[in-house]
Amino acid sequence: MIIGALLLLAGALSTGAVEGVEQLPVAGNTELKACTGDWLVDGEVRPAGAYRSADGRDVYLANGLVSRRFRMQPNAATAGLDDLRTGKALLRAVKPEARLRVNGVDYPVGGLLGQPNNAYLSEEFLDLLTADPGGLRCVGVEALPVEARMGWNQARHGAPGSAWPPKGAHLRFDYTTPEGVAASFAVSVHYELYDGLPVFCKWLTLHNSGAAPIVLETFTNEILAVVEYGSTVESRDMALQTPNLFVETEYAFLGMGASDSSKHSVFWMADPEYTTQVNYELKTPCLLETRPEMGPAETIAPGGDFVSFRTFVMPLEGYDRERNGLAQRRFYRTVAPWVTENPLMMHVRYADRKTVFKAIDQCVDTGFEMVILTFGSGFDPEDTSDRNLNRMTEYKDYARSKGIEIGGYSLLASRHIDEANDVVMPEGKKPAFGASPCLLSEWGNTYFDKLGAFFERTGFTLLEHDGSYPGDLCASTSHPGHTGLADSQWKQWKRITSFYHGCREKGIYLNVPDYYFLSGSNKTGMGYRETNWSLPRAQQVIHTRQNIFDGTWEKTPSMGWMFVPLTEYHGGGKAATIEPLDEHLDHYERMLVCNLACGVQACYRGPRLYDTERTRDMVAKWVGWYKTYRDILESDIIHGRRADARDVDWMLHVNPKLECKGLLAAFNPLKEPVTRTIAVPLYYSGLKDTAEISVEGKDPRVISLTRDYAVNVELTLAAEGFTWVVFK
Repeated sequence: MIIGALLLLAGALSTGAVEGVEQLPVAGNTELKACTGDWLVDGEVRPAGAYRSADGRDVYLANGLVSRRFRMQPNAATAGLDDLRTGKALLRAVKPEARLRVNGVDYPVGGLLGQPNNAYLSEEFLDLLTADPGGLRCVGVEALPVEARMGWNQARHGAPGSAWPPKGAHLRFDYTTPEGVAASFAVSVHYELYDGLPVFCKWLTLHNSGAAPIVLETFTNEILAVVEYGSTVESRDMALQTPNLFVETEYAFLGMGASDSSKHSVFWMADPEYTTQVNYELKTPCLLETRPEMGPAETIAPGGDFVSFRTFVMPLEGYDRERNGLAQRRFYRTVAPWVTENPLMMHVRYADRKTVFKAIDQCVDTGFEMVILTFGSGFDPEDTSDRNLNRMTEYKDYARSKGIEIGGYSLLASRHIDEANDVVMPEGKKPAFGASPCLLSEWGNTYFDKLGAFFERTGFTLLEHDGSYPGDLCASTSHPGHTGLADSQWKQWKRITSFYHGCREKGIYLNVPDYYFLSGSNKTGMGYRETNWSLPRAQQVIHTRQNIFDGTWEKTPSMGWMFVPLTEYHGGGKAATIEPLDEHLDHYERMLVCNLACGVQACYRGPRLYDTERTRDMVAKWVGWYKTYRDILESDIIHGRRADARDVDWMLHVNPKLECKGLLAAFNPLKEPVTRTIAVPLYYSGLKDTAEISVEGKDPRVISLTRDYAVNVELTLAAEGFTWVVFK
């Protein structure tokens, strides 16, 4: 596919036409119109498709939710970005489709010049535009299947109906260098749009068709001049609001949220060509660019190829936090469906044979599914001695014989190796975690070789990878994997994501305290302060529910882990500690319920899950309850009342595709029983007129919904108690 431009070049240059446009179907009466219904509930799902206008001047990607229009003459350029759900035109000006710097020369890819006013894009303006004589010219377009970015070995329970790769449409635009340019290379710009999801994906591929190496110094993957958020006349020191788009890229690190981790590649810029904007300093941030903050400075050999990271852009319909969060969570379930895998995890405190085998047996007894040899346990995957590998293989064989998965912890960054292998930071900068090895040093190469050998030999199926690559630069010129500062960030990112892709293909579960979801990781921290686990137990309960409430606005319940230290952690003494478990059974039960009732897995860290039969039965009871309602509990959360220790707090799970379409989880933090009536919002459950409800699965009855799709449910909760309601 990368060299498609070379095959189409001769015919395109002879006719001035773009090869392949005529092969696309003509857009009919419905293809570019909005779908019916609500796409987040039970709306029409129209397959994404690639179309052309009857006269061949325009090409479209559309799915009834959004549409991207390309003007094909005199060069290819995005000429429309429309939210079909709201009827809004989001694009205000034409820009290049991408930008490259090759061998010191800047090249716009496609695009058109001459728009007289960058505030809006009319048909009259479009007809005036001309091709940039120095830009790469589009010579061909082809519709292709959606590509799988990596393999996914779905080795465990995930969301019902998860598809990989996602269904949708893929368009490739092929470009070649203009006449008279010394460098010889071809560029393809790829776009994907998915069925039932208003998200565009975009990436670049470059092929060196010449006889000499070329250097891709930098690239800009996506350039969109979109309508501004609002009119701010004076900038002063206030932050100007960016347009209402969700934008994320694969080039993401150093963050547990999308906005934090994407700051290395997503940039909202002022547009100097937008001279009619209201802001007097022309600083309105309404030009989206996605690019590496440095590099890649990649040398591409003759016949070689380069592939950029992918950018995902989703227009948001409005400013409702819950609705935008639901859209974002649908995005992850579609383009990174491995995030729906959600095994019940025990963090075993010690890695000796007796403790590990006992933990495996207790997981069987209680219904847990995975044992993790945690940090500080003595587990060392970098020890590739036969003695260690044989011992770990024995652990795996025993766990597998019991139907339990096993894995362990490894620290990557946030550690000092030595001067020869640590990152060499530019003057005035420090590593993100205070110290870090370079992933492309001799040590880095050996580290990844050791991890690969460990998992291959032992058959472990989980890696908890702490201190994943945080984006540190490295100015060393002696490390074997990069040449210097300019290519150090790009190549270290490629190293870590290549490793994660391999794990995903092998079915190795990845707990990574960073935002590598689009590169294959399964789970990150939900968001909590570790020292809070040294607080008195009652306070830990409230923090748990607050952390889950706050952490699931953008994450699905399965994307974030919580923490339940069974032994003392960060101090706090007896008042903060659950062990002995049977002596604090009520607190242990509350912590289990707080997590499981929200569909969230915690790291239960200790040498055992139970110490008495009574404790065992309690854990098994709630794990069994969780598995009974697993599909709905791992579905979307509608945020009700946040925990504050003052009154009943609650959250609602919804999924219109299931028989059980809703499950309300309610908690009483007070030390006396209470009765409360809760107005439960069922719109996103798909229920419309009536609902069958049952409190704790008992005495089902049918109740009518109010005009705003809610039902009033009266609940009585015991002191510091919990209850749930099922909606069908």
